[in-house]
Amino acid sequence: MEVLKRESVIHQFNQIDELNITAQNLLLNAKDAAKNAYAPYSKFNVGCALLLENNEIILGNNQENIAYPSGLCAERTAIFYAGANYPTVSIKMMAVTAFANGYEVNQPVMPCGACLQSISEFELRFSKPIEIILQGNSGPIYIAEGIKTFLPFQFFIKELGM
Repeated sequence: MEVLKRESVIHQFNQIDELNITAQNLLLNAKDAAKNAYAPYSKFNVGCALLLENNEIILGNNQENIAYPSGLCAERTAIFYAGANYPTVSIKMMAVTAFANGYEVNQPVMPCGACLQSISEFELRFSKPIEIILQGNSGPIYIAEGIKTFLPFQFFIKELGM
């Protein structure tokens, strides 16, 4: 039997001012993006901010639809916008945050499986890890050094060199 060892590192911070200024700015942009989410059904607003290698910041938020599952998560909204408008530019860093109407989101919010795979695709496409910052409306902040922390056995196609 072969044992596969996958390292995953998550750095935890308690306050936003413990982050470098770039990460602070990105997290604050994600919080602003969450305010514009269209979430009348779940009442759970998610915001995402991407920092591209060209230093552009792309925002996304969840967009719900009464014909579930026609809506889209904040992470994929931002990633697909980046891919459509900056097809040759990689993502350096992303921040994801959320707040809810009716209760406090005091733990980091994890991207769903579809979003994790979309993040993975971008990492594979550019052969670069994306630093991922996660926080709820309050509480601890987690920073992962790439998607393998959350998706250690990501889907890829060997024949395409991915």
